[in-house]
Amino acid sequence: MRLARRALLGGLALGPLLPRPAFPQRAEEAALTPVLLVHGNGDHAALWMTTLWRFESNGWPRARLRALDFTDPLARDDDAVPQPLRSSSDEARSELAEEVAALRGRTGAARVALVGNSRGGYPIRNHVALHGGGAEVSHAVTCGTPNNGIWDWDANANREFSARSALLRRLNAGESQVVPGTAFLTIRSDSNDLYAQPDGRYLGRPGTPTGVGYDSPELRGATNIVLPGVDHRETAYSARAFREIFRFIAGREPERLDVVPEERVVLNGRVTGTPGGVQTNRPVAGAMVEVFRVHPGSGERMGGPIHAKMTGADGLWGPLTVGPNWLLEFVVAAPDHPITHSYRNPFPRSSDVVHLRPAAPPAAADRGAAALLRFTRPRGYFGIPRDVVLLDGKEPAEVPRGVAAGATATARLPAERIGTPVVGLFNEERVVARAWPLAENRITVAELTW
Repeated sequence: MRLARRALLGGLALGPLLPRPAFPQRAEEAALTPVLLVHGNGDHAALWMTTLWRFESNGWPRARLRALDFTDPLARDDDAVPQPLRSSSDEARSELAEEVAALRGRTGAARVALVGNSRGGYPIRNHVALHGGGAEVSHAVTCGTPNNGIWDWDANANREFSARSALLRRLNAGESQVVPGTAFLTIRSDSNDLYAQPDGRYLGRPGTPTGVGYDSPELRGATNIVLPGVDHRETAYSARAFREIFRFIAGREPERLDVVPEERVVLNGRVTGTPGGVQTNRPVAGAMVEVFRVHPGSGERMGGPIHAKMTGADGLWGPLTVGPNWLLEFVVAAPDHPITHSYRNPFPRSSDVVHLRPAAPPAAADRGAAALLRFTRPRGYFGIPRDVVLLDGKEPAEVPRGVAAGATATARLPAERIGTPVVGLFNEERVVARAWPLAENRITVAELTW
């Protein structure tokens, strides 16, 4: 993770590429296993963006990489009871199976590798172990997946994450938890994963044993790797996790953990919504998206919009061509959502998973502020004192101490700060945003890349 940030901030230049014979190159690429990346609860494919870049920077063809979006990524409160805008374990498994078939069809490969973070590991195991998917899956990697549950008690006993749920009882029955013929890898933290804790503090029951331990993500019969200090999401999205994922699938070490920039970067993605506060990956039509290039020191716009588009039924807001060192402001005005000003550091490579999910409405405690800024880290959590986390020059009091458990810090700003720069600092990555008036239903998001 540190290597990737240093490389990005240093602005690596691409050297000349030596010519290679076309046919041998195609043969080499065809031998590389297609990889399907599966996000976790409430998330979307954009979290795998840096992982996709790292695979590409190690020679994996973009056509043999795919990150899926579950339509309704949140699990039900009870897996057997329908719930609006939430998915059952079987619905998630069915969507995964469709993506596996589509990736095999596009590439002509007999088998693919599946990599899942958190809840994303459940449909992988479900497909391989309970629905005969092993014949088409060469590698199954679960990263921070609570394979043995987050809790083992009577409350919410049939939610997917319960050790007593019907899903986990079926998956974990028997002496081995893996399937012969498919190579299994699990990646977990030592003790810094908030969803693998022996105490119920992070489930609202401090002092109550959860019935599971730090090793809940492990599987009997798998290759189980422990990465000390990483948090729940870093088990999948960090450079350290990438190394383990890559060498397990490729059978060799990656040549690099940083990201090789492209000279011409093309971005695209979908606008998705949060109806009633529920995270979905359903496309939003009628959202106006404007993109501005901004100054790296102040976040101030460098002229008018470089892109403007109203989304259609597919929710797509692009494509947009940018430079690999441009800092950007995305403005999303979607129906029934606050106008969101999202500030992003440079995109060194192209991506079609730059999804834009408008900000949720302000909480009651935030409505008295003149401007509201949310500092977010989608691919990991803030951990204090593990990390340096500063927002507007101060360590956010709301970020939990100890186990890394928060991915958002909020700055509530007075009227005199409207239109001024606000800096978010996470270790070696710095995001500069600008404050917009909450009275105009505008919220600022400063989003970290790494």
